[in-house]
Amino acid sequence: MIEVREAERTGRDQEPSGEGGLAELYERHAGAAVGLAYLLTGDRYFAEDLVQEAFVRVAGRFRHLRDAGAFEGYLRRTVVNLFTSQLRRRRLERAYLKREAGRPPASHEDPDVASRDELWRAVQRLPERQRAAVVLRYYEDLSEREVATTMRCSNAAAKSLIQRGMQTLRGEIDTESEEP
Repeated sequence: MIEVREAERTGRDQEPSGEGGLAELYERHAGAAVGLAYLLTGDRYFAEDLVQEAFVRVAGRFRHLRDAGAFEGYLRRTVVNLFTSQLRRRRLERAYLKREAGRPPASHEDPDVASRDELWRAVQRLPERQRAAVVLRYYEDLSEREVATTMRCSNAAAKSLIQRGMQTLRGEIDTESEEP
């Protein structure tokens, strides 16, 4: 302990030089940081992970610190920030799970491969520009404006191509499903 204070007072060993310096910084500060993280989290393994992440972030920015002697303070603040970020993330996850719990369960039926193949064959029979517009809009999930830009046509033309393609597909699917 006296040697550490002496090094801090004289300014020696304030900047890590290579891996030895980083290892020494870790040995010097990790115990206290894990203790803090454990008090925050109540979970030893999570605390160790939190300290590892905090150390990596602070050590990576060590050369940018104004006061190299303030490493411990920066590390402590980073541990707390990472912990609060984790709390926010968990709160969002819980809110999402609560919302999802209220939804009716999705049906877990096997996919209808025959219908999918039938639809794909109908898409392939579309005229090229209509097919391109429908594929860009619904398979690539582009907006009508992005479809127009991609196809180098006006927004109205893209909208028309999509609409005519969808009408053709609806007509083909309806007639094929009516056949015995």
